[in-house]
Amino acid sequence: MKPLLALATSFALSCVAVNSALAAESPQALQTIQSLDVPRYMGTWFEVAKYPNRFQKQCVANTSAAYSLQKDGTVKVLNRCQLANRDMEEVEGQARQTGGLKSPKLEVRFAPAWLSWLPMVWGDYWVIDLDPEYQLVAVSEPKREFLWVLSRTQQVNPAKYEALLQRLKAKGFDLNKLELSPQVN
Repeated sequence: MKPLLALATSFALSCVAVNSALAAESPQALQTIQSLDVPRYMGTWFEVAKYPNRFQKQCVANTSAAYSLQKDGTVKVLNRCQLANRDMEEVEGQARQTGGLKSPKLEVRFAPAWLSWLPMVWGDYWVIDLDPEYQLVAVSEPKREFLWVLSRTQQVNPAKYEALLQRLKAKGFDLNKLELSPQVN
């Protein structure tokens, strides 16, 4: 009986150890900021850093996003970036809040308006970190596959940027994947 009890106890303890290891590897649900003042968020934001992604692979510098509130409550999105040949490319999209008026969760689409009824053309745009002055922000989505750090200015205070990076790390982001986005005149 004792060997069987020892085997069962050993098995139970190994299951607890495996479950604890899995829990440590999988990050908690991504938390957003408490609330977002959308009108205050409007204006131009410069990309400071991002996780590399397929839809920005042609961008080499000067990436920015300009947001403007529309009469219907949606947000016009104008993303711009400089290409290797020094031309500027831009794409226009639309964003909408999901949840209440102060919700930090938005959805964005760059597909044509006539496709907006399709759920798959909308991507999550969650504000996960924002300073009280609305000058430095981090945006992602629930799976943490995408990440952008944006600033109201082309140059960011190094101490504030480092503090933001530490908060992102605490939220489960891999900082080794983050690449800087050059802003040049």
